[in-house]
Amino acid sequence: MSNPTAENTVTIPRFNTGDHPGDILRAGLAVAGGPVALACSFSVEDVVIIDLLQEIAPETRIFALDTGRLNEETYETAEAISARYGISIDWYFPEREAVEKLEREKGLFSFRNSLENRLECCRIRKVEPLQRALKELGGWITGMRRGQSATRGEIDPLEVDTAHGGIIKINPLAFWSAEKVWAYARQRRFPVNRLHRQGYPSIGCAPCTRAIEPGEDERAGRWWWESPEHKECGLHRP
Repeated sequence: MSNPTAENTVTIPRFNTGDHPGDILRAGLAVAGGPVALACSFSVEDVVIIDLLQEIAPETRIFALDTGRLNEETYETAEAISARYGISIDWYFPEREAVEKLEREKGLFSFRNSLENRLECCRIRKVEPLQRALKELGGWITGMRRGQSATRGEIDPLEVDTAHGGIIKINPLAFWSAEKVWAYARQRRFPVNRLHRQGYPSIGCAPCTRAIEPGEDERAGRWWWESPEHKECGLHRP
């Protein structure tokens, strides 16, 4: 870890690429100065963080967003992780009225018609529930890595999340490669989403996720009909 610098009114430590995710987690929890929660999609990255938290801060709250369009395999993984670690998951759902209005007016697959429509669907099913989940928090933890896509290539391990009121965003795996993540998963032998082993390195809603082809980047299967620079849902805004 290198010398810290000040951003806004919070002092954010700077890290080197060799720093361990556990050290980043500890620093982030200290900097947040308030309650911190993990936003969990039950990707292998998120489960790595859950495993680390059991040693570092087992009381950390874990929440998930049920968009209403998740894969069955994701729910299976959630149940398996809850049983493995004896933890509870706080599930957040979209507002019923907003979903009903969207589907009545635009159908079940409007997100494939335009970028605007896709972002509208993500806003209703993901962004608004996330905003409720983050209320009263001093920070939140994600499984984002720089190697996942072009849109994440410059994320820092700790950031001030101005899009969510200036709370601390903790990305403990920012510097880790997919190989390091999977090496840790094999060592710890925790449950992983079956879709990962079927060519899905990144898993979101079922109709917006496909397996990737050889040579494609890790998030190529997300919203595959869009350009790479658009492949975020709005949860992780710069």
